[in-house]
Amino acid sequence: MDIRTDEIADGIYRFSTFVPEIGPTGFTFNQFFVDAAEPLLFHTGMRALFPAVSAAIARIRPVADLRWITFGHVEADESGAMNLFLNAAPRAEVAHGVVGCQVSLDDLSDRLPRRLADGETIDLGDRRIQHLDTPHAPHNWEARVLYEEAAGVLFCGDLMTQLGDGPPTTGADLVGPAEAAEDTFHATSLGPAVPATLHRLAELRPTTLAVMHGSSFIGDGGAALHDLATVYENRMAA
Repeated sequence: MDIRTDEIADGIYRFSTFVPEIGPTGFTFNQFFVDAAEPLLFHTGMRALFPAVSAAIARIRPVADLRWITFGHVEADESGAMNLFLNAAPRAEVAHGVVGCQVSLDDLSDRLPRRLADGETIDLGDRRIQHLDTPHAPHNWEARVLYEEAAGVLFCGDLMTQLGDGPPTTGADLVGPAEAAEDTFHATSLGPAVPATLHRLAELRPTTLAVMHGSSFIGDGGAALHDLATVYENRMAA
């Protein structure tokens, strides 16, 4: 499988692999690399993607320089290659929320992970990344997102998922495509936590939404998140 690399914000790279066999129009799996004094990877990809993702990183920085390994929740496409990256990067540390560490990562990770409290910030030396717990949004008890404060990038995992192989970034509406993906996969936990979380994240006023599956959004990310929250509020009301 071919992997595509695009810089979606200053020093923030998107690695994307398109798998045409998934869903009616194919599906992308995206990882994000923050090129900082202490480099950070958000999503590792599945174990089978490790050679391609590590090669993509190596074109920017040596993989051994990787300092932080992060992901939205514990799932093969997000954390499958975690231990392969720990083996390739001697100083790397997995960082996740307390619940994720307690229920899975303290056991699964080859090195004990760093536990992050809701709202806690990781100092990358020349960047700061904030961890935000988002339990059950869109799914999984240990779900979380990351926010890069200076560039306004919200690494939002499976939130705003889309089908197909769109452009790396777009300013077009993603709420409609996210609804279509939900109708296909039914991946979201339909409960009050989802719209409440989306409204909370919107208050960060992100200017880039780094999406796990599909194009990343550049524009008024707060408005897009509020609009997606309304979609789920309407679905629950119906």
